[in-house]
Amino acid sequence: MTEQKLMLDPKTTALVLIDLQKGIVSRNVAPHTASEVVARSAQMAERFRALESTVVLVHVSFSLDGRDRLTAPVDEPMAGASPPPGWDEIVPEIGPQSGDLVVVKHQWGAFYETGLDLQLRRRGVQTIVLGGLVTNFGVESTARDAYERGYAVVLAEDAMASSTAEAHAFAVQSVFPRLGRVRSVASILDALK
Repeated sequence: MTEQKLMLDPKTTALVLIDLQKGIVSRNVAPHTASEVVARSAQMAERFRALESTVVLVHVSFSLDGRDRLTAPVDEPMAGASPPPGWDEIVPEIGPQSGDLVVVKHQWGAFYETGLDLQLRRRGVQTIVLGGLVTNFGVESTARDAYERGYAVVLAEDAMASSTAEAHAFAVQSVFPRLGRVRSVASILDALK
């Protein structure tokens, strides 16, 4: 399959970064380290801001009593302990900076009950560039939701990572090509010229 040259209009393209927050970037991820994901995401955010494009920083957080967490019965529940203070703070390398949208979510995907779709549409966004942690949870859930809402989706492969290299590879090779275009950060930055 031949990769088509990517062209992005800064006026109608938004960068959406998922869960680049203290309690998640501290985890071991692969195939890219969390520090690599943060650095590449910061590089994209800097470029998007310079072009006056929309930058959205999404992070997951819960109320102090935890009653806004999902509690459906599952075979492998997420950790239920109270997270340490500051775990939900966006890492300073990313922002937020003036003009950024900050979205708080309470589940994997960034669209459900957050106002993200409304804010993107009011800004005329048609294309979303996605990155963040982790590939096959927050990023993939958001990509699926964006695709279902009619956005063109670009996935920054080297600005995301998962708990294992295999989990990352499965999403990148088997799921993402059906939801959008998978590209490197360098390719995305080049497409914004």
